[in-house]
Amino acid sequence: MNILAIETSCDETAIAILSVSGGKNPAFRLRANVVHSQIAIHAPYGGVFPALAKREHSRNIVPVLKEALAQGFGISKSKFLISKEFPTSKIKLLTSILEREPELLKQFLKEIPKIKKPRVDVIAVTHGPGLEPALWVGINFAKALALVWNVPVIPVNHMEGHLFSSFIRGKEFSISKIQFPMLALLVSGGHTELILIKKWGQYKKIGETQDDAAGEAFDKVARMLGLPYPGGPSISALAEIAQKDAERTQKNAEMRLPRPMINSKDFNFSFSGLKTAVLYLLRNLSKKHSSVLQNTRIVQSIAYEFQEAVVDVLVKKTLDAARKYKTRAILLGGGVAENERLRARLTEDVARALPNTTLLLPDKSTTTDNAAMIAIAGYFNSLSKKKRPKNIRAQGNLSL
Repeated sequence: MNILAIETSCDETAIAILSVSGGKNPAFRLRANVVHSQIAIHAPYGGVFPALAKREHSRNIVPVLKEALAQGFGISKSKFLISKEFPTSKIKLLTSILEREPELLKQFLKEIPKIKKPRVDVIAVTHGPGLEPALWVGINFAKALALVWNVPVIPVNHMEGHLFSSFIRGKEFSISKIQFPMLALLVSGGHTELILIKKWGQYKKIGETQDDAAGEAFDKVARMLGLPYPGGPSISALAEIAQKDAERTQKNAEMRLPRPMINSKDFNFSFSGLKTAVLYLLRNLSKKHSSVLQNTRIVQSIAYEFQEAVVDVLVKKTLDAARKYKTRAILLGGGVAENERLRARLTEDVARALPNTTLLLPDKSTTTDNAAMIAIAGYFNSLSKKKRPKNIRAQGNLSL
């Protein structure tokens, strides 16, 4: 089976092509995994603008498809070209499907008739959660391709995709010797969740943020510190420098930040108060030091202490949940999974406290949004006997 997957939930336009064999114990071959990032466009604004993200997805998704098809089937783009036009009846249907994206419709009618139908058996597409305007671009593009190529479309939950990102290892990989139940810590700019996995397709959310997601808190604190977007890498870079002088930072009570909900009896998170604590810390420091944000050492110390607070909470909650539910494996996923401190602490603490538990960390290249993970989730969804919706719709707040 060849799966073409589309991901447009936020600010990455991504298309992957995945070959699958092996039924319920599948082996995968990643033929193509193309990601076009919009970070440079949104960076001046300090965050992602949905309308701008939608516009860029509409502009980029056809070129990304052509690149993925070129990679996936090993021939140059020029060799896809054939002389063909859509019949009027099909053009009317395509116009109806892509009426929300007139620029994409124009590209589609110009470029797609030139592409001979590839060896694609099914299309998987993210339908939520995410930014609804951005999601609609991917969904409608998938529907249009499905009409032209006469293949089915499988809707995929974006967060379910992140569950599978830890298994992607190079071009060829498998998911076989898996022991359930598993626990997934999903940490991104929009979500912070603990998911109990009883088996693929059976998920139970046992904890989530009550306000800001961890990645969102990183972005907001970075803005307070005058650091560039995205905030996670910026804070992490300064924290790494300050970590060498961690003893000084830890002994300085003035720099100490709270660990919200770290001792609560549930597995929920809260990072809004931590963000506010950084704001108050900056205000207090400004009374004693002139030009606080120009003091490199102070900014590094705050970045370090903030990151430590976030990681402390994430790691403790994860280990507590793993103990309670006696999980056999822990998965990490989401954009914040790239954070070196989080990865190191999970590795150290799981090995020490839960030596019989397997920890699976995603390759850094697959922590950000990508379509390869959507393709894997799409495959497992194709095995499910659950009825798929006839009319796929974007769902910004879709739950796993």
